[in-house]
Amino acid sequence: MKSLRPLLIVATIVILIVVLFLSLASKQKMVTIMEGNIARQPIPIVLHHFQDSECGMVIDEISYASQVVAPDGKTWFFHDHGGMVKWLERKNFKKDAMIWVHSLDTQQWIDGRNAYYTRDEITPMEYGFGAYEHSSEERIDFE
Repeated sequence: MKSLRPLLIVATIVILIVVLFLSLASKQKMVTIMEGNIARQPIPIVLHHFQDSECGMVIDEISYASQVVAPDGKTWFFHDHGGMVKWLERKNFKKDAMIWVHSLDTQQWIDGRNAYYTRDEITPMEYGFGAYEHSSEERIDFE
């Protein structure tokens, strides 16, 4: 019986660790794509709960976040506008996509095609694009 005791203790600890990791994994369900956004409106992003649909990095800052909504309501999320643009270039629905970007000047989700951009921001993937609702001399448009 004494020789079984250490084995039972180790087995119990291993089982507890496995149960702990499984319960944490079920609570962490990260969002990379959402379906059913037929209204094609921006989805509220919960920081640390959404992942960039292209690179998989966790969206932990809203400042440079963007979303792309396909005509069928499928929505993808990005933590850097530059990565979103590169991703969108490869999609056959790019001209029909609704693009939402988070505006640095109004702190609102705005139409990415109507936004104005700077090219010298410090962004998560270092593309440098910051979106603004209002134009100024140093900002460029989407095209």
